[in-house]
Parts: sequence; C-alpha cells; structure tokens
Amino acid sequence: MKKINLNNTVYQLIQQYPELKNILVQLGFAPLQNEHLLNTVGRMMPLRKGAEQIGLNVSDLIVQLEKHGFTIEENAS
Repeated sequence: MKKINLNNTVYQLIQQYPELKNILVQLGFAPLQNEHLLNTVGRMMPLRKGAEQIGLNVSDLIVQLEKHGFTIEENAS
C-alpha cells in the first residue's frame, strides 16, 4: 500500500515513490522537472504547502493521488 502524508516534503515522497514525480508534474508541479529545484526547495517544501503555492486545492490533490493508488494518511488531511 502506498501511503502519503501531505506534511512530508516533496523530496521525501519522491524518494519513497519515484513514480510520484511524474504525477505531480502533471498536476502542475512543473518545477519538479528541474533536479536542482527538487533537491533544494523540494527538501524543505511539504507537499501540502507546495500544492497551495501552485494554486492546487489540497482536496483536489488528494483525489488525484487516490486515483493513482495512493492512500492519504489520516493525520495529513
């Protein structure tokens, strides 16, 4: 089972689930295509905050992640 806590950093989550990178890019996280940004900003940016910064509604993010087989941990909602 692929569990995601939205409070984990983008970098941590992509390290755990490499396939997540392409999913996030498709959802509007275009800066993740740049490895330097992933390795710098991504190490400090929680997924929830990143979604907010690109104007992606967190509930929409959750729906999309669940469509790709991820489970959102309770304490992340």
